[in-house]
Amino acid sequence: MLKNILKNWTLPVAMLTGTLGYLFFANVPIFDPVARWAGPVFDKILPLFMFMILFVTFCKVDFHRMRPVKWHLWAGVTQIVFIVLTMAFILAYRPVGHSLVFLEALLVCIIAPCAAAAAVVTQKLGGSLEQMSAYTFLSNFITAIFIPICFPLIEKDDDITFLSAFLDILCHVALVLVVPMFLADIVKHFLPRIHRRIVTVKDLSYYLWAISLVIVSGATVKNICHADTTLFFLVGTALTTLAICLGQYAVGQQIGRRFNRTNEVGQALGQKNTAFAIWIAYTYLTPLSSVGPGCYILWQNTVNAIEIYQYKKAGKLQKS
Repeated sequence: MLKNILKNWTLPVAMLTGTLGYLFFANVPIFDPVARWAGPVFDKILPLFMFMILFVTFCKVDFHRMRPVKWHLWAGVTQIVFIVLTMAFILAYRPVGHSLVFLEALLVCIIAPCAAAAAVVTQKLGGSLEQMSAYTFLSNFITAIFIPICFPLIEKDDDITFLSAFLDILCHVALVLVVPMFLADIVKHFLPRIHRRIVTVKDLSYYLWAISLVIVSGATVKNICHADTTLFFLVGTALTTLAICLGQYAVGQQIGRRFNRTNEVGQALGQKNTAFAIWIAYTYLTPLSSVGPGCYILWQNTVNAIEIYQYKKAGKLQKS
């Protein structure tokens, strides 16, 4: 019974576990030392989980098939259009105070690149792993170009040069994407036995992602609970990021219908690298704006859970 629940509702169980886990340790005084110790530990091991997810995913990717396709162009242009429209509104409206922070939170959810884990979901839904992996690189490159252009226009007091920000972001992207891809290629060619064991473990990348989601959900709830702002701001940000999340998925799926790639383009525009988004919010904008991508984490994974459930119910869910 419990095994079936965990198997059928992996993502909701992961999010609920992370949420309840944080609330339990944060509100039971006897466990306060454990909570203080676990926080920094989880912050350090989360990148390791993300690295392992990508490493396992790239072990299954045929790099010779990672070529640009037509929907990459449409998705990339759509991402740019969303960024430009949001920036145009901010520059025309010239908000200050909480209004500015609110719009920064929304911008971060739009300008953030496609999540590397989107390839895991796409594969589960029967989409192309190679096409999603290729778009992930394109999306990250678009983000690396537009952040140094957009953010200094918003936070003019920050000394952000295009070159330094561009190189900083590219370095971060390289660690997240290029290194695991390079190691996966080495394992494929020089360690075939290890490679065979990795690719034959059923849903390995999916369950690694679920474990990382436990950590991310707990951290998200922590950031929301400790946000120094009003309930109105939190609720408004949560609802607006929900609308943005659903809107980006919907636009992506609409574009995908033109190319018979609904799942791929939906994930490409809808599933964001929210850990990266939180980092850029803290680094380049008002730290409180990180609440936006924090809420987005919950929404996008709720969408993913619903999609996976629907495909599983229809008997279309694939192994990853």
